[in-house]
Amino acid sequence: MKILAFGASTSRTSINKALATCAAGLVAKSEVEVLDLNDYEMPLYNADREKELGPQALAQAFLEKIAASDAVVVSFAEHNGTYTAAYKNLFDWCSRLEKGVFQSKPMVFLSTSPGAAGAGSVLAQALASAPFFSADVRGSLSFPSFNDNFDIARGIITNDELKAKLMTELKKLG
Repeated sequence: MKILAFGASTSRTSINKALATCAAGLVAKSEVEVLDLNDYEMPLYNADREKELGPQALAQAFLEKIAASDAVVVSFAEHNGTYTAAYKNLFDWCSRLEKGVFQSKPMVFLSTSPGAAGAGSVLAQALASAPFFSADVRGSLSFPSFNDNFDIARGIITNDELKAKLMTELKKLG
């Protein structure tokens, strides 16, 4: 199974990218490709700019990465209770090319933060909007208190209970 993984953040030290990478690597017999949203930076989307600039090649490239995968694991970073501006911008450009951005791919949606809520607000938003953009979300998990439950240097989950919950969600990919 070819899994596409990314954190919905452009931070060079993104804990969401670390979680998505780790999670995708836990899926047995899988080939993992990890994307960096910094590679998909585009002008801020608006209708006028779209008319002026036309379709963006980086948005098309992102959609092609999704199309080439068998499943997607994404971990959403939360900025002020919602998506990061970088992710939302990429998503907006992509949705103008393909309303079904997620192309009916089996997906696991994650979120994490240093706090106890684990970026649950943005995860709830992502889950609520997913059906409108052809996401086949099979599982989800808000991963709380990232720094207490994940060893960033080794890229591993240190909390066995959370790891078991994550494995349960990942098994739903098929």
